[in-house]
Amino acid sequence: MQIDVARVLGLVTRSVTNGEKDGKPASTVTLTRLYDTSVDDLWDAVTSKERIPRWFAAIEGDLRLGGRYQVKGNAGGTITVCAPPTHFAATWEFAGATSWIDVTLAAERQQARLTLEHTAIIEDHWNQFGPGAVGIGWDLALAGLERYVATGASVDHETAEAWMRSPEGKEFMTTSGEYWRVAHVASGVDPEAAKARSDRTIAFYRGEMSPDIAHPGTGS
Repeated sequence: MQIDVARVLGLVTRSVTNGEKDGKPASTVTLTRLYDTSVDDLWDAVTSKERIPRWFAAIEGDLRLGGRYQVKGNAGGTITVCAPPTHFAATWEFAGATSWIDVTLAAERQQARLTLEHTAIIEDHWNQFGPGAVGIGWDLALAGLERYVATGASVDHETAEAWMRSPEGKEFMTTSGEYWRVAHVASGVDPEAAKARSDRTIAFYRGEMSPDIAHPGTGS
């Protein structure tokens, strides 16, 4: 499995913003990029129970407004917004913690733009690992989505897991983590603190440490 790491990661715009959620300090990780397909097709790819496993992971549940879902080996939650073909949102519940995802799609010339926001309360986990804890996983997922949209070929999960352990896979996760460190600093965080969090997160994704850290899967 070959991925042009610099090209794929360079297609994503990333940002980190600070605010509040339910009256508590929170941070939002945002990724946006274009796909060479229509909004209707991209919507189906990211919301269909049959197509999600082809680029991300197996999913169970009732994929409609108010329904509960569960991603195999990963997060589950409740769908809180469902407005085809441009907007859905859901809770993202993993390891006893709840965060929130919000996805919007928009047509842009002959392409479709996807914007994904993942909001988390600022607490111990965030202070230890920073935005890369979810950001690296979402970078992997969006890369997997591009590969699927471009080729129509479903991901082979064993091949993907082997790739993540390869030098190229580790380069992808390191580069993604560095992008998230830069975005974190741009949000106003002390550069040394941002680097410490980024280093811990990159080490985890590279298999060099095993903290209790949630991430949204590989998707590649």
